[in-house]
Amino acid sequence: MTVTTDNARDLFRKAYENRYTWDANFPGYIADITLKQGNEVYTGKLRVNADYSVEVSEIEDEKVTESVYNQLRDIVTHRKRSNFEQSHGKNTFNLGNEDPTGAVEILVTGDAMGSNYKIRGTEICQVSRVMGPVAFVINTEESLETDEGYISTKYNAIFRNSKTNELKGKRDFTESYEQFGNYYLPTHQVIDAIDAGGEKFVTEFIFSNIQLLETVTA
Repeated sequence: MTVTTDNARDLFRKAYENRYTWDANFPGYIADITLKQGNEVYTGKLRVNADYSVEVSEIEDEKVTESVYNQLRDIVTHRKRSNFEQSHGKNTFNLGNEDPTGAVEILVTGDAMGSNYKIRGTEICQVSRVMGPVAFVINTEESLETDEGYISTKYNAIFRNSKTNELKGKRDFTESYEQFGNYYLPTHQVIDAIDAGGEKFVTEFIFSNIQLLETVTA
């Protein structure tokens, strides 16, 4: 049992530390943003600061501004570097089953959000969590390999009622990244969504005129 636990922890740690994240010298950046949803188009400005805080401006609709802000926060959160021991040091890991694709289950105890994972090679290809009444599974389909780790570029999120397993919605994400100076930054994101009632809608984020803050202030 000890060997299994150590192997599971080691596998997960390698994959966790293989995620692409911005380093301590990340200066932040600015960009223009265009949001398209159906026939509606909105434009504005964004700023991601060195402390990972996000600012969205020049979008007239407050609800759209809030939506853009929340989406950017999600993107930035995944690029923020965190220490494995601080995040997962108290958790216990065990190996589960291997699926037909070669992905191995990593079963976690001690995690406040009831998280479990699947690892394929040195990438986390599935995250499963329960947050109160909502259970969700995120599956990574494609990723961008960089010299400093991988970035998930095509993935889906499936949301269910944690008690009844009723489908609450699904989101399919496709993202593009480009390198600016020493950092990979998002340039494009498309979200294909289906809500609980079956209604479908597509949201597109286009990020342009991207500049690292160090180049702006230099």
